[in-house]
Amino acid sequence: MAAKQNKVIVTCAVTGSIHTPSMSPYLPVTAAQIEESAVGAAQAGASIVHLHARDPSNGQPSQDPRLFMEFLPNIRQRSDVVINLTTGGAPNMLVEERLQPALQLKPEVASLNMGSINFGLYPMLERFKDFQHDWERPYLEGSRDRVFRNTFSDIQYILESCAGNGTRFEIECYDIGHLYTAAHFLDRGIVKGPLLIQSVFGLLGGIGSHPEDVLHMKRTADRLFGEDYYWSVLGAGKHQMPLATQSATMGGNVRVGLEDSLWDGPGVLSRSNAEQVKRVVSILHALNLEVATPDETRQMLKLKGADQVGF
Repeated sequence: MAAKQNKVIVTCAVTGSIHTPSMSPYLPVTAAQIEESAVGAAQAGASIVHLHARDPSNGQPSQDPRLFMEFLPNIRQRSDVVINLTTGGAPNMLVEERLQPALQLKPEVASLNMGSINFGLYPMLERFKDFQHDWERPYLEGSRDRVFRNTFSDIQYILESCAGNGTRFEIECYDIGHLYTAAHFLDRGIVKGPLLIQSVFGLLGGIGSHPEDVLHMKRTADRLFGEDYYWSVLGAGKHQMPLATQSATMGGNVRVGLEDSLWDGPGVLSRSNAEQVKRVVSILHALNLEVATPDETRQMLKLKGADQVGF
């Protein structure tokens, strides 16, 4: 079901907090790198760029709004792309810290995780053995015993704190129960439609990446939200392009980017976010689908406009 649309929203998640700098020389870390990656993704066809910040000295994820301000005004000046800021931050951060960029900088869109989850990053230690920075190995190893906390109270705190900002949310759902949590807040009037539901597949601790998992997520969202939502799919790692293709063929939207996958193919690192955007745009064109421009995306999602942000 979902909302009727004739163009596909392409989100590019530029750097994230899952991968560490030692995993790829192409992962953006500094403000200049994040800026160039975001602008490059927009030029390649991204409708939305989803942004995290990192400490430029060691690449560690950071929710310091000052680091975001080192690249946000420049991206806005150079591109009309819709800017989406994370409230997820990193799984080892408290919600008060994670909230600050969206709260202070008032973006058009912010991400919002819909439930607590065992967020297993430690299997990457089987592939990556050597690390440049002291924090990287403990960060990955610690995920064996780490819960990415997103309680009902946390979710409501983020929604109500940003209520006056006019910010709309990318609702990130890592499992079926997260859809029901989104419906709970929609029913209470704490979040407003149309929702942008970002279904996340293939992260250890969440729903799997089988095509039947994708179908199950979509059927459930259709039943809960009817036409009052837009559906998008994020496939982690090697699942990125196959699940983006499945989403597109089912009438959904897509998310790519180095936050979600470092790879361009088996054993081949993707050299840029723009490379991944170009790949998915070519898939969409092969399916006779058009990409939504940033302004078309604003109209679809009922966003407040780039002139209403705080950067």
